[in-house]
Amino acid sequence: MTLPIIRTQDLSRDFKSTRAVVSLDLSIMPGEMFGLVGPDGAGKTTTLRLLAGLLDITSGTAEISGIDLAKDSEKVKPRIGYMAQQFSLYSELTVRENLAFFAEIYDVDPQVLTQRQDELLSFAGLTDLTQRRAGHLSGGMQKKLALACTLVHQPDILLLDEPTTGVDPVSRREFWRILTELHLHGTTIICSTPYMDEADRCSRVGLMYAGEMIVCDAPQRIRALVSGEWIELRPDDAQATRVFLENQPAVSEVQTYGRLLQVLVDSAGSRIPELSNALKQMGLKFHGMRPAPTRMEQAFISLIRSREREEV
Repeated sequence: MTLPIIRTQDLSRDFKSTRAVVSLDLSIMPGEMFGLVGPDGAGKTTTLRLLAGLLDITSGTAEISGIDLAKDSEKVKPRIGYMAQQFSLYSELTVRENLAFFAEIYDVDPQVLTQRQDELLSFAGLTDLTQRRAGHLSGGMQKKLALACTLVHQPDILLLDEPTTGVDPVSRREFWRILTELHLHGTTIICSTPYMDEADRCSRVGLMYAGEMIVCDAPQRIRALVSGEWIELRPDDAQATRVFLENQPAVSEVQTYGRLLQVLVDSAGSRIPELSNALKQMGLKFHGMRPAPTRMEQAFISLIRSREREEV
């Protein structure tokens, strides 16, 4: 029977009068790709720093491969690669010098490092940039170098805190290609992300809110938690149309995506004619009203709003 590589029970962390992580129960299996999502201040970064052994545990327990983090965090650190939102590359050092520096921190054997460097540079697409200073790399290249430095000691577990924030879509896709390769080779990855398409790539996703894990499941199951069906339309007057629809008895929720409105109803098939006629009677013009599948972002917003309503 395979045991979890990461397990927490009632894990909590306080900062003065604020409880940043609240009684977190988490079980992650070896080789799993786990996503952490949630609004700013939800506790994602604190959770990752607790698992990396960088913060003391206020209460509860956390184990990595059966090792108690509260008692033996130093024993766990060689098995973990932690990449913070602002990873500390040394801008005046070259790509290869940065790798060598982090290898020294992790006590990587110099003979092993020679082969390991070339493998990582090739893997990250940096082979032709070994002598370029880190400060002169593009944002996407810096992220890939940061990941290579995080991997230099061959950790079993990667803890990544919003690793693709601030990079262009092409670099973001390339970064996730690398993560997918690592995942396929058995690396356990926990990645916090503000991007719902990235969360959809994970085998499971944990949604945090106000320090609590409010749902943890496979992406398709999280989408299925939204009760009802979505209708999509593009109104000429988005604000007036939204206000009108939010006040219709048949409408549970309205979300905005650029120029589109997403409307949650009990049945798209029966409500499309009804809402279409109501909008026309009010003189509110729109285009392309049609059923739409539930997206991860919709489920995320809907679940957060439900929790906020419960707290009122």
